[in-house]
Amino acid sequence: MPRVNVDELTALAKRALERAGAGAAMADATARALVAADAQGLASHGVSRVPQYAAHLRLGRVDGNAVPKVTRSKGGAVLVDAADGLAFPACALAVSEAIARAREHGVAFAGVTNSHHFGVAAAHLAPVAVADMVGLAFGNSPSAMPAWGGKRAIFGTNPIAAVFPRRNARPLVIDLSLSEVARGKVMVAAREGKPIPLGWALDRDGNPTTDAKRALEGMMLPAGGVKGAMLALVVELLCCALTGAHMGFEADTFFVDAGNRPKIGQAFLVIDPGALAGPDVFDERIETLVKTMLRDPDVRLPGARRDALAAKAARDGIEVPQPLLDQLGELGR
Repeated sequence: MPRVNVDELTALAKRALERAGAGAAMADATARALVAADAQGLASHGVSRVPQYAAHLRLGRVDGNAVPKVTRSKGGAVLVDAADGLAFPACALAVSEAIARAREHGVAFAGVTNSHHFGVAAAHLAPVAVADMVGLAFGNSPSAMPAWGGKRAIFGTNPIAAVFPRRNARPLVIDLSLSEVARGKVMVAAREGKPIPLGWALDRDGNPTTDAKRALEGMMLPAGGVKGAMLALVVELLCCALTGAHMGFEADTFFVDAGNRPKIGQAFLVIDPGALAGPDVFDERIETLVKTMLRDPDVRLPGARRDALAAKAARDGIEVPQPLLDQLGELGR
């Protein structure tokens, strides 16, 4: 499998998105986010998404000329309209606003509406950690999981992420999908013709399946059973009821080219530790917990593997399947 320099892969992805109709700023923000996901070993949210995004741009599911803007604001709360563009510029604006408002008010909540797939949830929180604040991210997505006891897909896989800064160390980064696995992993398996483990998904008739293509036509299973389904409900309400965004069942799947503008939502909560016990106490409590966790030699801090892979990718490049590399080149031409 060929390895591609990070900058070269970013330029390749950006060209493909621009050719499909994305403005320069939107294409750049999106390409950088996707390549960063690949660098961290998250290929399901990496440049494998470029053909999907490009198709959505060409067919009008995404407005390539959209410019996100703040539409409502009150104290520590702010609403950003993604204006049917790709999600990354809107999420960057929302996080920037939330950091500024948390500095003033101690805590801030930023919602994003009329949005699209936002990639790796935790990636949006990097500026929060740089600002020495705590951040949480939530996103809904087109329906892929049933409500507990139901037989129809209603909720998306609805990721949750959190970041906790550390003194003189990389932040703790927690990122999880509320399905048993991220649906993007099933997408990769379907594209490569590989089976998926039993317990990941159901087919369209509600039967367990190891066929990735049938799984994409069916439903994902929630992580932890009823608990995962309830958490997915919480995320759906945070991202949609507060922002006016489409619920998962109102948004057509990302895994087909044609469909409606998804208009889904994201939400970011930013907290300034200085507004509570104070930064010194916060740092001491974090390090006490980390030290205790690491007494067990088998414990790995969340985010550590992603950091190590990103450092390796910066040095050695990113492995990209040749068919995908060819497709990106063709889209860019």
